Amino acid sequence: MTKHPVDTELVRQLAALLDETGLTELEYATNALRVRVAKNHSGAVGLASAPPLPAAPGASAAAAPTAEHPGAVTSPMVGTAYCAPEPGAAAYVKVGDTVRQGQTLLIIEAMKVMNPVAAPRAGTVTDILVRDAQPVEYGEVLLVIE
Repeated sequence: MTKHPVDTELVRQLAALLDETGLTELEYATNALRVRVAKNHSGAVGLASAPPLPAAPGASAAAAPTAEHPGAVTSPMVGTAYCAPEPGAAAYVKVGDTVRQGQTLLIIEAMKVMNPVAAPRAGTVTDILVRDAQPVEYGEVLLVIE
């Protein structure tokens, strides 16, 4: 494993995010580094770093929409994304669906509260970048509406 210098400011920000959200564990990854910050029961913060996870076969980092993409719908919070209202139910939306402004696209669970993510505008869902029950970060692109 390659050693990377520790970005203490990043660790402080992640630890503060743990306190803000009430989460006990948080993972942050870039192309060069993966950092996991976790709180144990005593409230101490631990840090582990590892090389980044390999990209999925055929995946291109350049192909993934960013938050600046005009049709990107981003996560308003840290939590767990759910694509359907309950296990076994049909997904709120799928690629190719036409949605109206304000329509629920998915929900994000944060601190045991289910928060709907509404379509910011009408259009067609062209890409869904999260899978059901996937942890998401604030500002992460969830799906794209064209």
